[in-house]
Amino acid sequence: MNQKTGIIIKITGGFYYVEAADTVYECKARGVFRKRGMSPLVGDTVDITVPDDGYCSVDRIHERKNSLIRPALANLDTLMIISSVREPDANLYLIDKMTAAAVSKDIRPVVVFTKCDLSSAEELTAIYKAVDIPAYEFSSFDLRGLEDIKAELKNKTTAFCGNSGVGKSTLLNALFPELELKTGEISDKLGRGRHTTRTVELFKKHGGYIADTPGFSTVDIERFELIRKDELKFAFPEFEEYFGTCQFNSCNHVCEKGCRILEAIERGVIPKSRHDSYVRMYNEVKDIKDWQIADKQ
Repeated sequence: MNQKTGIIIKITGGFYYVEAADTVYECKARGVFRKRGMSPLVGDTVDITVPDDGYCSVDRIHERKNSLIRPALANLDTLMIISSVREPDANLYLIDKMTAAAVSKDIRPVVVFTKCDLSSAEELTAIYKAVDIPAYEFSSFDLRGLEDIKAELKNKTTAFCGNSGVGKSTLLNALFPELELKTGEISDKLGRGRHTTRTVELFKKHGGYIADTPGFSTVDIERFELIRKDELKFAFPEFEEYFGTCQFNSCNHVCEKGCRILEAIERGVIPKSRHDSYVRMYNEVKDIKDWQIADKQ
């Protein structure tokens, strides 16, 4: 019997599959986790016991740096947010909602605009580059941006998020051509059957892990990752340098007189679309009580 430390790469049927020292161990979780109201998640770093015979056991969950509710996933480094420029058109509000959710969880957001053979995404990428969020154009026809996107994956744990029709599967296919997939077959070919396509799994690519999160879209962000109104401003990093400089200490940075953030928008320092999204998000949560947000989560 010996102890090892590894990463949970898949959970299915009550079993936890832990990769440790280039070996995957099938484990059961100790009952103590249930008693404490804890559940191991895909992405967790854990200590396991490997016996001479019988099942391995998950003994300890290391402290998480972050976690998502749906998909149930821990310790993400990067959230790759996929949006098409056309068919359907880019929705900046939904993109900003996802970047805010990522920042609030200490996850680095990266925005990829697909279908750039239909229309240029230069103005769209400029919005996010202006606030230090990496943004790339991608086209499946000439593979523009592909190498830059690959570089974002290196040595990181990354999840891809995008609504239906934006080209997420096409991008994954371009990133991993060795899988020889047809569009829409990503999840099945990565090891899940047709009836378990909601299963989250990590697989090794580019020195890190890619989270296969079937169906992960803005719907999950909107339902499960609400941000409290007092914390929302911190999810927009471009606002930070103006904190404490507004005319009134109670400034919510929405429409108040003497707001330095509003002045920065007028000067073109902060993109107006970003502040529009902030105001819309603020108005959505301003009357929601903390206990109601906790219930949603």
